[in-house]
Amino acid sequence: MKRITVFCGSSFGTEEIYKEQATLLGKTLAKENIELVYGGANVGLMGAVADGALNENGTVIGVLPNFLRSKEIAHLGLTELILVESMHERKTKMNDLCDGVIALPGGFGTLEELFEMLTWAQLGLHKKPIAVLNINGFYDSLVQLTETMVEKGLLKDVNQKMLLVSDTIEDLLEKMKNYEPPTVGKWIDEEKL
Repeated sequence: MKRITVFCGSSFGTEEIYKEQATLLGKTLAKENIELVYGGANVGLMGAVADGALNENGTVIGVLPNFLRSKEIAHLGLTELILVESMHERKTKMNDLCDGVIALPGGFGTLEELFEMLTWAQLGLHKKPIAVLNINGFYDSLVQLTETMVEKGLLKDVNQKMLLVSDTIEDLLEKMKNYEPPTVGKWIDEEKL
């Protein structure tokens, strides 16, 4: 993996460990020579993961919609800042640039980005590993919900297993490097989109 997209909150949350782990993830990616792609902001966990990578001389590419740049939250120290017109264009660009995805704690935006990547994988539009860093059990209830979806017949087990989960960065990166995408047939043909 040469580049990983990280989705995370634009605030720090209530637990200091979220910021610590975001910073450590950025540092770890830089030390592993994995470029960071993220939302381009200098606030919250987004700023922490970028700063962690930059402090280790890592490459950090931010993708930011113009309307957020006007709110002066753009990180000015990035290797590259790509400006786009919409949130959808942002996700598409982040997907195009990366070899895998990690979600840190976050709110609705983080979950929406994570689930769009999972949906695209389920539809066969990409075969990238998608992971959550389950800091202090933040994603326990989400994992339980996906298991309920399988139990209730609304999600295939093979698709639920696309979501890689770990509470340590090293283990998560190892799972991502060894990820084998499902071989279930595609529902749609990407070229028809």
